[in-house]
Amino acid sequence: MLSNLGKGADEKPCNTIDTLIGEKTELKGDITFTGGLRIDGKIKGNITAKEGGNSTLVLSENATVVGNVTVPHVIINGKIKGNVRASGRIELQARAEITGDVYYRMIEMAMGAVINGNLVREAAEADKDKGAVTRLKPVGGAGADTDG
Repeated sequence: MLSNLGKGADEKPCNTIDTLIGEKTELKGDITFTGGLRIDGKIKGNITAKEGGNSTLVLSENATVVGNVTVPHVIINGKIKGNVRASGRIELQARAEITGDVYYRMIEMAMGAVINGNLVREAAEADKDKGAVTRLKPVGGAGADTDG
């Protein structure tokens, strides 16, 4: 299983639901979790996944979150009023509505999804290194003299 070493956010999303917050539940306070969390109810507080995992947050069409979300993998079909940061993948389904900035590495957006804020792509470390190398290459002009 050496192929999974060092992948970090490249890991597959957690495909199990360890915790469910039901449709008739309202929670006030911050949530920190690992594994899979599905929310069908209302949350007033920040939602954060513990570092170093492949945690996944699923928000159903009935879910409402007022607070910031920081989770590697996010599937949204509900409403979020706050910033969203997904170091892995974010999937916005047709009823998704975000009022806040979205920081992502990979994004999938269905027709009908709404974002009222900025979309900011955060490149992986390897992508950042490639960008640095590209900027160092000469672009014509000086050093490109071919007058022989």
